[in-house]
Amino acid sequence: MTVALRALTPDDSDRLLAWRNLPEVARWMYSDHEITRPEHDRWFAGLAGDPSRKYWIIELDGEPVGLANLADISPANRKAAWAYYLASPSVRGKGVGAFVEVFVLDHVFRTLGLNKLCCEVLLENEAVWKMHESFGFQREALYRAHVWKAGQPHDVVGLAILAADWAKARPASVERLRARGFEI
Repeated sequence: MTVALRALTPDDSDRLLAWRNLPEVARWMYSDHEITRPEHDRWFAGLAGDPSRKYWIIELDGEPVGLANLADISPANRKAAWAYYLASPSVRGKGVGAFVEVFVLDHVFRTLGLNKLCCEVLLENEAVWKMHESFGFQREALYRAHVWKAGQPHDVVGLAILAADWAKARPASVERLRARGFEI
């Protein structure tokens, strides 16, 4: 099993529109409406040349299975935010998300030289925020009634990790992945 992250290309646009509207993906997004083609096209066009955002397609054995991204990249404040999703339910539980986590953490702290990486996760998405915590993220906030979906308020967990936290957590995180057969 080989996981890789590659840069987003224009050829990925249709795939992303389909993925973003999948119920199992949309369930965990902040928006809850069906994303239209014009809305998607505006979003996709806005990615080009925006230095505050970076997107990757997650591939498993050469097949696209998800998306990872950095947002709000601020070299001046040495921080960014991130998110990812696996669009294919068949790849969940195989360690793909853990691989993506290590890849992004290494990119943020080793390649970009930032000091802080943040993320927000719907409180009911416990598996994901607990996974982030297992890699060294710490809960910094609980945003009450932060997002409205289907007419109901949802709480959001705010998490973050510092470069020093990742330096401590990285060896055990990498070893966990190697034990599952991943090359880091």
